[in-house]
Amino acid sequence: MMMIAITTFLILMITTILMTIANILSKKTFMDREKNSPFECGFDPFNSARLPFSIQFFLIAVIFLIFDVEIALLMPMIIIMKMSNLTSWMLVSFFFITILLIGLYHEWNQGALNWAS
Repeated sequence: MMMIAITTFLILMITTILMTIANILSKKTFMDREKNSPFECGFDPFNSARLPFSIQFFLIAVIFLIFDVEIALLMPMIIIMKMSNLTSWMLVSFFFITILLIGLYHEWNQGALNWAS
């Protein structure tokens, strides 16, 4: 047990030292206007380089990612069905799908799925 504590302490110390050294060595100056501006063939840019981003796209992407992970969790449940107890499998599957449906209802109720709003 003592060996694990010593190893953990050494790893934490080494990573802290490395992060501190990297932070000290990588200091950059942000005062140079030319380096911070986007390059357009030597001319000053006509428009801002950062366009406003619609939060609706971000929310739809996050919802898609969440449901994509949920589908990846549902797929192995079909394969496990043959190897497990049917009642426990049905209980876990029902519980998991119920949570998914409650989450979908909540997003629908909050208006996160309405694109035209």
